[in-house]
Amino acid sequence: VQLVESGGGLVQPGGSLRVSCAASGFSFDDYAIGWFRQAPGKEREFVAAVDLSGRNTAYSDSAKGRFTISRDLTRNTIYLQLNSLEPEDTAIYYCAPSSGRAVRTGFTSWGQGTQVAVSS
Repeated sequence: VQLVESGGGLVQPGGSLRVSCAASGFSFDDYAIGWFRQAPGKEREFVAAVDLSGRNTAYSDSAKGRFTISRDLTRNTIYLQLNSLEPEDTAIYYCAPSSGRAVRTGFTSWGQGTQVAVSS
């Protein structure tokens, strides 16, 4: 199992980014998938998730209304559209198989993540 996150960068407050997560070794239609983030000095936290069917999504309170999770099964890729970014969104963003708003039990194959920095 390999997950590769990409698409991060430096953006001004109010700006947008789309981060991607490509998988090899498993298919995204076999798992619910979540995005998580870790800011410097903080614990990794849940951001968004899409369920196995792809029809249901969940968001953290801070992400709701600003971020959108989606998936493209033809590309075996998960996306997270980040809009109205705030400095508090600065973090490394990771994707992982999820269970509700938590990382799926037993998952350890973290990718390198993609850095999102929001600053003027």
